[in-house]
Formats: sequence, structure tokens, C-alpha cells
Amino acid sequence: MTNGQPIVVRGVMKPIPTLYKPLMSVDIETHEPYKATVERSDPTALPAAGVVMESVVATVVANEILEKFSSDNLEELKEAVARHRDYVKNF
Repeated sequence: MTNGQPIVVRGVMKPIPTLYKPLMSVDIETHEPYKATVERSDPTALPAAGVVMESVVATVVANEILEKFSSDNLEELKEAVARHRDYVKNF
């Protein structure tokens, strides 16, 4: 249930598993191959987690809208939402 204010979600994720066997990489300056260092985390996973979380929230909100304003086409759905907004505004 919401009162129309922005939806704020706080999420967490477990750390990315550490590879204790270093992977082969290439030095950008010398172009020589070398073994990468062992790192405990991968910060590049965080932006992807945000995208996934946003899409999950959007799916849940869309499902609730469809449950409240059941319709078989987009135009009827838009009209039902507009009527509800007018009703709530004048309540």
C-alpha cells in the first residue's frame, strides 16, 4: 500500500565469491600477460543489482495496478487509472 509518495527500497546483496586462483590478464601499458591479483570483492556488481531491483519493483507495481484495474487493453487501463485519480483527488 502506498500513499502516492515515492517508493524507497533498501537492498542488500551478498559479496561476490572470491577467486583464490588468479586469472590471467594483460598489463595495459606493457601489453604483457600477467596473473591478476586476488580480490575480495567486485564493485561492478552493485550497479547491476540496482537495475535488477528496479525491474523487480516495477514488475510488482505493474501487477498491483493490473489487479486493481483489471482490463484487457491499455486504453481501458489508462481510463480506469484516470478515473481513480479523479476520484481520489475529489475524495
